[in-house]
Amino acid sequence: GLSNSLIERVASLVPHGRWREFKGLAVATGPGGFTGTRLSVVMARTLAQQLGCPLLGVSSFALMAQRLATDEQPFWITQPLLRRGVVAGQYRVRDAVVEELQAPRLLEADQQVSPAVEAEVDVDVDVAALLGRLQRSLQRDESLPWQPVLPIYPTSPVGPV
Repeated sequence: GLSNSLIERVASLVPHGRWREFKGLAVATGPGGFTGTRLSVVMARTLAQQLGCPLLGVSSFALMAQRLATDEQPFWITQPLLRRGVVAGQYRVRDAVVEELQAPRLLEADQQVSPAVEAEVDVDVDVAALLGRLQRSLQRDESLPWQPVLPIYPTSPVGPV
């Protein structure tokens, strides 16, 4: 899978001598597939640390919120998980600014949230939104340290501990 070829794929896109040209990096922190999310975030953190460049981490749901919002009222984005329940995060979009009111988390078995829309992945649109956020953050000279950027794990891959 992708985990076995990630470094080679990235290296094929960015020639060796061009790494230092990066002004910043951005990564979607999940929720998403466990392995893909973990690898993406770890690689982004490592590159940002080694290159000494800013790193913006944004939840996948926060990226979706802009296009899923129907008005300026708070709403939930939900994602059913096979055999695990439902992950949900709460958002509000005002004047084209996404506010994460509650980070994505696993809901209790009997918990209902409303109003809610189901997560809809649109990779092209979400990546463009992520890069737009990075560009605006860099233009405002925001501090974007790599250390606080961590993957969102709404469920444990090893079960209850």
